[in-house]
Amino acid sequence: MRRINKQQDQKQKTSLIPKVISIGFFGGLIWSAIASITGYFHFTTITPKSFILRSWLQTDWSDQWLGQVVSILVISLLSIGIAFVYYLILKKYDGVLPGILVGIVLWFILFWIMEPIFPNIPDFYRLDSDTIVTTLCLFILYSVFIGYSISFAYLQHLNEKQ
Repeated sequence: MRRINKQQDQKQKTSLIPKVISIGFFGGLIWSAIASITGYFHFTTITPKSFILRSWLQTDWSDQWLGQVVSILVISLLSIGIAFVYYLILKKYDGVLPGILVGIVLWFILFWIMEPIFPNIPDFYRLDSDTIVTTLCLFILYSVFIGYSISFAYLQHLNEKQ
């Protein structure tokens, strides 16, 4: 009986995948919701719906609160993939610096490299400084959340094994 409980405990402790999924989902949910709030208060002209829906759909509902909610949920699902990439590459690095660097890289990829994919987003040189600073800070905070949470879960997992 004791051996079976020990084996079940070991199986539950060995997988970090559910933690990575939940960290990715909730990171996307929290930080895209905050991005929507910053758009509502005019800190930025770009919100989650600007990327996810408005670049391809020019319907009435995609420009209202329903479009924002759908965009937040889509970003939350996409964020799971970003969390897995972070887990595979950078899980051993703790602290905030890897998260800051990943946030800057993600922002650069989205606003510079993938800019032609999003016709609804103005070119970088046409964005106002408030939008640039706000979105860059949001990407950094999102990545620090993901990175710090994943590295903490990984280190906790290593301590449980020992």
